[in-house]
This record gives sequence, structure tokens and C-alpha cells, in this order.
Amino acid sequence: MKGRINNKLGEIRISSEVIALYAGMTAVECFGIVGMAAVSMKDGLVKLLKRESLTKGIHVKVEDSHISLEFHVIVAYGVSICAVADNLMANVKYKVEEFTGMDVDSINIYVEGVRVID
Repeated sequence: MKGRINNKLGEIRISSEVIALYAGMTAVECFGIVGMAAVSMKDGLVKLLKRESLTKGIHVKVEDSHISLEFHVIVAYGVSICAVADNLMANVKYKVEEFTGMDVDSINIYVEGVRVID
């Protein structure tokens, strides 16, 4: 589904893929986030996604110019998951709202794994 914004000059449509990519790039910049995760329903395995596949770890729902985001992430070992999640939510909410001009209503974070960073 696409986000729509109407103004005096016409209509702006933003694809949910674009929103997911922007949110994913913002998320991996946050402290404590190793990357996005893809969960295999068949095997129950979690796979760390490469930078080119960030959108597979994010689900975007757009309704009436309101955005809901779901992140599947892998966090760094030894960091506070609560602090990382709070930081992720604040950064993504601010940047996505500035980028799209739409309100972010909810951000759900699913921690799928922990990795040691070299």
C-alpha cells in the first residue's frame, strides 16, 4: 500500500518499499543494532540480512497517512536491549516522519538474535 499526501498542487504517493528502505537504513545506523533479520518460517532459523536486503526485515503498513512499522533485528551482545530499542524507536520515528510528512503511529521491534561484534 502506498502513503498518500494531498496538497494544493496535487497528490504525492510514497511506496511502502521506499519507507521500509529508509527506515532500515536509519535503523542500522543506531547504536547496538547489528542488522535486520529474516526469519524462516519453515525452519525457524534467523538470518542476518545484508545491506541490500534491509527491507525484508521490516514490515510497513500505511493507512490514511499513518505509518506502522515492524522491525526484526539482531542486536549486539552486551548492550541493553531496552536502551537500543528506545533509541531505535526515537530515531526512526523522527526521521521517517521528516522524510514522508506522515505520522508514525507505532513501531514494534522483534529482537530475533544477539551477535558478538568483532
